[in-house]
Amino acid sequence: MDIRRRNNVNVTGPTDAPVLLLAHGFGCDQNMWRLVVPALAKRYRVVLFDYVGSGGSDLAAWSEERYSSLQGYAADVAEVCEELDLRQAVFVGHSVSAMVGVLAAQAAPERIGALVMVTPSPCYIDDEGYRGGFSTEDIDELLASLEANYLGWSSAMAPVIMGNPERPELGQELTNSFCATDPDIARVFARTTFLTDSREDLKSVSVPTLVLECEQDAIAPREVGAHVHAAIPGSRLVTLDATGHCPQLSAPEATTEAILGFLESLK
Repeated sequence: MDIRRRNNVNVTGPTDAPVLLLAHGFGCDQNMWRLVVPALAKRYRVVLFDYVGSGGSDLAAWSEERYSSLQGYAADVAEVCEELDLRQAVFVGHSVSAMVGVLAAQAAPERIGALVMVTPSPCYIDDEGYRGGFSTEDIDELLASLEANYLGWSSAMAPVIMGNPERPELGQELTNSFCATDPDIARVFARTTFLTDSREDLKSVSVPTLVLECEQDAIAPREVGAHVHAAIPGSRLVTLDATGHCPQLSAPEATTEAILGFLESLK
């Protein structure tokens, strides 16, 4: 199988520079990184890709069995790394992809040398001593609404996820991204995203890690960022002066600055 075509792999930046592998979240594709790529690609080799089922990927390669767990997405990451022969790359994962990066680092430790977790959440459902931001009933209702009317759900939820109501164009962009996803594929990815509890996997992280959170985030409240930071020894937590779940779009300069600052600390 042609992995580069399957995952719509695109590479930019100096050929001899350290590698950043950028991974998008649910309902999105690599286009979500476009505002941070130019600055990152001045100093680093930037690898962009789409998970199978998203963006410009080969939809024929998608299967419900593989992508009903985060391990399926982690396998995409590992296979892209192997195809490009990446070594000690820095994995930058947005939202659910932050946890995909944790699993990929477990599976291919020689390929991933550091993690940047952008608005991560290892578990969206509240638990005893843990605030994920949603009750079980909330998530059941969210998934039922998504499965009953995906386009309607996208139009209602995307602006909430994006935040920044004073900038409606951002919510509209996320809505358009969600609506471009096949509803059946989105249903599986949503269940995988919102029902997975990856808190135990955080204990496996042994590489340098940056946790990026926003001041206000309806999907991953700051208690989640604090939990991830506390669970990963030696990790760095940065709270961006930003609102919403997608700071690479709503606050690209601050997001880029935080990532570059972390990368400089690795040298």
